[in-house]
Amino acid sequence: MIDLHTHSTASDGTLSPTRLVEAAAAAGVTTLALTDHDCVAGVEEAALAAARCGIRLVPGIELSVSWRGQTLHLVGLNLDIHNSALQQATEQVLDMRRSRAAEIARKLEQSGVHAPLEGARKHAQTELISRTHFAHYLVEQGHARDIRRVFKHYLVRGKPGFVSCEWLSLEHGVELVHRAGGLAVLAHPARYTLSRTRMRELMKVLQSLGVDAIEVVSGSHSQEENRAMAQLALDFNMPASQGSDYHGPEKPWVQLGKLPPMYYRCTPLWEAGLNLD
Repeated sequence: MIDLHTHSTASDGTLSPTRLVEAAAAAGVTTLALTDHDCVAGVEEAALAAARCGIRLVPGIELSVSWRGQTLHLVGLNLDIHNSALQQATEQVLDMRRSRAAEIARKLEQSGVHAPLEGARKHAQTELISRTHFAHYLVEQGHARDIRRVFKHYLVRGKPGFVSCEWLSLEHGVELVHRAGGLAVLAHPARYTLSRTRMRELMKVLQSLGVDAIEVVSGSHSQEENRAMAQLALDFNMPASQGSDYHGPEKPWVQLGKLPPMYYRCTPLWEAGLNLD
């Protein structure tokens, strides 16, 4: 079992890097990528745990990028986490996240939420504060039954706590991953609100930028979406990646070691001559 998209407490996951690796090993995962949002802070701890557990750890990241007004997520795999350009960029994004968190808190407070920034900080174990940390706090305070409902009613466009953000450009994100020696993969493509025409336009852009794969099988996709993304990969002769997008046991519909099989006609990333070692 290969899982190339997971999160720890270094960003918005709820398991430490060590506990995440242990859980993956217990679930039968043999190759695991830690791809925290816009940071690599948990990779060294995860690598130590992976060596103890006898599984392969792929150092990674999930970069937030912007393309024509749309936020996309770009997974970088097998990175040099000490690359200076990557480190500088992640510091820049952390500053952007701080500013966004302050604005989200201001808007939530205006809508009647008490001390949202302080509450989100309690759920964040690093300086990186994400919308998920606000969501955990709002559930804790009884504003919604679960995290999905928080996002639906508070944190998406048109809702009280929504704040838009212009991230690094898609082009810059791909360049950063490649300069750090990594493989660039478009994360969970079915999650983006793109028409069929616009998605195919994006795929052409990804090809022109040298993006290495798209995430066909994802814990964020339905089975039907997995099949549709497999066809998209085939249409554009793009290798296929897979990952659970696991954030922790609080989301039981996403589990480590439980990915459905890759569509048989797709070329998996690890069989396309692309090195994950």
